[in-house]
Amino acid sequence: MTTVDTALEAVFDHIEANRDGFVARVMDYVRHPSISAHDIGIREVAALLVAHLESLGMEAEAVSTANHPMVLGKRFVSADKPTVLLYGHYDVQPPDPLDLWVSPPFEPTIRDGRIYARGIGDNKGQHFAQLLAIEAHLAVHGELPCNVIFLLEGEEEIGSPQIASFVREHADRLEADLVMTSDGPLHESGLPIVTFGVRGVASFELRCKTASRDVHSGNFGGIVPNPIWKLVHLLATMKNADGEITIEGINEPVIPATNSEREAVSRLPLDLDQVKADLGLSELDGPKARGYYDRIMFHPTLTINGFHGGYGGPGMKTVLPCEAFVKCDMRLVEPLTPDHVYARVKEHVARHAPDVEFVPLNSMLPSKTPMDSAFAGPIRRAVVAARGVEPLLYPTVGGSLPDYAFTKILGIPSFVVPYANADEANHAPNENLELVRFIDGIRTGAALLWELGKLKSGAAA
Repeated sequence: MTTVDTALEAVFDHIEANRDGFVARVMDYVRHPSISAHDIGIREVAALLVAHLESLGMEAEAVSTANHPMVLGKRFVSADKPTVLLYGHYDVQPPDPLDLWVSPPFEPTIRDGRIYARGIGDNKGQHFAQLLAIEAHLAVHGELPCNVIFLLEGEEEIGSPQIASFVREHADRLEADLVMTSDGPLHESGLPIVTFGVRGVASFELRCKTASRDVHSGNFGGIVPNPIWKLVHLLATMKNADGEITIEGINEPVIPATNSEREAVSRLPLDLDQVKADLGLSELDGPKARGYYDRIMFHPTLTINGFHGGYGGPGMKTVLPCEAFVKCDMRLVEPLTPDHVYARVKEHVARHAPDVEFVPLNSMLPSKTPMDSAFAGPIRRAVVAARGVEPLLYPTVGGSLPDYAFTKILGIPSFVVPYANADEANHAPNENLELVRFIDGIRTGAALLWELGKLKSGAAA
């Protein structure tokens, strides 16, 4: 049986007593569109958030950037208490395709114990749960257990292009002992997780043009080089049939997983047959001997996102195209950097296909916090207090978040503790958040603040 401090139990009781009101308020929040890709509703939602933070006794403002504003708030309790920076993002994905939504994306609807709305899982519902956790502590005890900085970004869904420069410029306003992010899903079993790192990403295009125009495949086949074949042959030199990335020097900086990371992975539940069945797979990608979690935590990947060129309409067209291009991304593990990856890919392309153009696109650094961080224990205890079960510990996850801005620029540990259900359908039609997960998120946020408040400032650094 989990023992919870009486003072924290009082906060939990407040959360339960206000359950219906909290649900109504988060539904009102996600009713306001904030689509970064289309610049819809961004500044209106930023203003709503500033007002909410101010209502919690925070110094708050929408800080201008080169594009969308960052919402920044702070409540200082005591120099003897640690400071946690709570990060989230208030922008959402476009709702398209609209015809696949059962209910309109910005008219939140409850069905079968879930709220359906764009942004409810990613990320509005999750950071709103953090805000309500703060509110619950203030309502019950009149003060927070620790110092809190809230940073909400308006461009995460378009790659966080301003986050690094913002953190560098405002580092003095972001001084904290650790960063906590609530984003992404729980384990598919419903078990809570604590994540210590994320992979980075480096996207690029390979472009090839051979002739001045498309030509007849009979009259000019065998004469005019085919740009699609050139790209096919080039790609075959970058990853072999066994699934190994063969770009010269690309893996040289990669550091093997530590013993503690291996031990954590060994405890993660996995039904590989079920995973394959869910995805309609008969086999996993190569290398065949590589473990499931090894693939998404400890190794870089090379993915062809799309291949474009030539005729793709109905029937046949005997044409030899004059140009083609392919879009790729690489997911990066520590200590790989986009600069290193781009340099090696550029050299590889020049060596194997000098007439192909290499075009770097968006990128993001990987990030990792050591699993023996002194904050790991308080975070784990907070999850247990709120949920009554031990969390799964993930050394890293396959996706990318701008954690590097905190671990590499501010130099502080960063953790992700998600609140959304595994089938939240983020980025897809019918995005949803289970009501029980939302309430559990508020409880977890409250417990996190409480456990951190037991520490002295700098005690876990």
